[in-house]
Amino acid sequence: MPVGSLTGRVAVVTGAAGGIGGATAARLSREGASVVLVDLDGDAASALAARLEGEAIGVAADVSREEDVERYMDAAVDRFGRVDLHHLNAGIPGTPTALPDLGVEEFDRVIAVNMRGTFLGLRAAFRQYFLQSSAGAIVITASIASLRGSSDLLPYHASKHGVLGLMRNAAVYGGPLGVRVNAVAPGIVPTALFGSGDGPGGSADMVQRASTTPLRRAGSPEEIASVVAFLLSDDAAYMTGEAVSVDGGASIVNSVRPSGGAGAWDTAALDARTAPTAGRV
Repeated sequence: MPVGSLTGRVAVVTGAAGGIGGATAARLSREGASVVLVDLDGDAASALAARLEGEAIGVAADVSREEDVERYMDAAVDRFGRVDLHHLNAGIPGTPTALPDLGVEEFDRVIAVNMRGTFLGLRAAFRQYFLQSSAGAIVITASIASLRGSSDLLPYHASKHGVLGLMRNAAVYGGPLGVRVNAVAPGIVPTALFGSGDGPGGSADMVQRASTTPLRRAGSPEEIASVVAFLLSDDAAYMTGEAVSVDGGASIVNSVRPSGGAGAWDTAALDARTAPTAGRV
């Protein structure tokens, strides 16, 4: 179903060569927007841009670098004259690691992309809205990890909790300016983001884990993209500061109760994975 008209709007999508970013770029293009696809893999972003229905360009950028964020915004304005919509989607999961074994470099790397990249994207968006004297809409990709904890992927969970703080503050600041800021919180959506991890919690068991959600299945990038398009559209004109879960109902489940996933795992095997390896003799 089409959302409120995006015809004539200009949208920036970061992490656009990935599953959710690519699906969002395609959806926004079908809805009539011109799209700037930003990704560390500039060739992949440009190749996808060439396949979209409407006008689009690809830009290579590291969203954690201030100069790269300024450059992708400059490219958008140079090509299309303005920017109206932003999907700040770029992110990395990091490596599943027990807390005692987690290195500072790994923590900093994930925080830099997921959290600093979101901050830089928000700041660039508001600066551009000021320059063009316009309102606008922004959607940040959060996660079910923004709402819950886990025994691994600590930097990822911390960063995704953090982006909700960024979103809410930006929404309060942007409201009087006519700038809406929301977040989408995907659940289990198999994409290349999580690689090919073959242990519990990796990509190999996503289908099994998703089968314990109320909808009993994993989601698709296109299903996330449809919510992003709605939040960016005028159909969501009275929504700001919200984190919308798109997770098959996973976040509402009491996991210790029957039918809520209780007994879905060998808990002894799971607990063994939390034992630290650093300092063992």
